[in-house]
Amino acid sequence: MSAVIYLQRNQFGEQPVCLVESDELSVTLFKYRSGIEAVTVRNSRGHITVLPYYGQMVWDAEFDGQSLKMFNPFTEPKRGVSVVDTYGCFAFHSGLLSNGCPALEDVHPLHGEMPCAQMDTAFLLLDGHSVTVGGEYEYVKGFGDHYLASPSVRLAAGESLIAITMRVTNLASVPMPLQYMCHMNYAYLPDATFSQNIPAEAFALRSSIPGHVHPTARWLDYTATLAKDPTTFAKLDQPEFYDPEIVFFADNLAQYTAHPEFFLQAPHGGPRFVTRFDSEQFNYATRWILHNGDQKVAAFILPGTCRPEGHLAARQAGTLIELAAGGSREFTVITGLDS
Repeated sequence: MSAVIYLQRNQFGEQPVCLVESDELSVTLFKYRSGIEAVTVRNSRGHITVLPYYGQMVWDAEFDGQSLKMFNPFTEPKRGVSVVDTYGCFAFHSGLLSNGCPALEDVHPLHGEMPCAQMDTAFLLLDGHSVTVGGEYEYVKGFGDHYLASPSVRLAAGESLIAITMRVTNLASVPMPLQYMCHMNYAYLPDATFSQNIPAEAFALRSSIPGHVHPTARWLDYTATLAKDPTTFAKLDQPEFYDPEIVFFADNLAQYTAHPEFFLQAPHGGPRFVTRFDSEQFNYATRWILHNGDQKVAAFILPGTCRPEGHLAARQAGTLIELAAGGSREFTVITGLDS
């Protein structure tokens, strides 16, 4: 038997309140000092913290004592209109009308309108063996696009993997553009190695330089070497070269497998992170690495419907999805600590 609990904002206060508890799973509601509501779902392996009304970001994730999220300067989520206003989460939904880094001609914010969306509803789905945090966000503009976003994240009993899902329905009478990327900001594990079930040669170094990237001479020399042979980037052993960021793209994943999976393995039997998805849903992937005094992240794979280079770039490349009036698309990523 399953049950749905519809959440209300007045249930969240500064003092945490346990809403549901069983032998294996519990759900706690609380509010950060910034006023942003949060839901922590805990099992015997660890926990996730989801922001139910703030783009349904997964703010935190920890399993078997290992934090999954990037090192960052944010001690709590902050209110903002762009994801950079609160760039401390483990995962966020990038899109949906536009995605990635805007080019000079683009007019959308970094990673689109969805990351900081004010959700209309939020709920818990309990099925006895798992807890799902979900919700809905209706985007509507006069003389513009109109869609319903239905994100969710599921944690099951005894698991260290979570399922992150986004369902998009076009409510307009005309097609809508759709770009989506599940953006997971994984922790940087020194000397960790990459592996995957697609060829290493599938990855190509990003050739464009977004506006937020400010190259140094040393970085340009290093990336010029990487561009000649991207397969040499197989281990996180040269952090001094990962600032500015290092970004790789892998296109047309379906040519290699219907079910891509990617790993980041710490040395000496340490933790291993994993991400799995279907190439029918996500046919593109990005690898993003950054290491400096303020931020350390090893986003070993970011599945997407296109490269995250902005709306116009996707349209020009022919990778922009046109979702028919009344049509829906659903995307699911399985990710977490592999054990």
